Amino acid sequence: MKTPQISEAEWQVMHVIWEHQPMHSQEIVAHLADIQEWSPTTIKTMLFRLVKKKALSFEKQGNRYLYRAKVKKKDCIKQESQSFMDRVFGGDQLPMLSYFVNSGNLTQEQISELKKLLEEQDV
Repeated sequence: MKTPQISEAEWQVMHVIWEHQPMHSQEIVAHLADIQEWSPTTIKTMLFRLVKKKALSFEKQGNRYLYRAKVKKKDCIKQESQSFMDRVFGGDQLPMLSYFVNSGNLTQEQISELKKLLEEQDV
């Protein structure tokens, strides 16, 4: 199954579901109400779109809907990262990594972790 393209707002919905699934729509609305100023209708519209994109599945339980992610978070991150790298850096990893390393304020701990990751790649 191809990983669907998820909009910026839909990512916020998916993060809540990935963290707490399965969830009823009322629970999703309550979680998002704490961090967004979206109406319940807006959230339910995003849930509908995510079901249509096959990112979510749902099960009707009486007059309520129970939602689960159909896609893995890591697969969505991989696709979004590749799309970003293709759009902004022409698909080239080195300029992207250089940009983030040189423009960020990495802590010594983060630099050490990055070195460790690079050493693991040196096989």
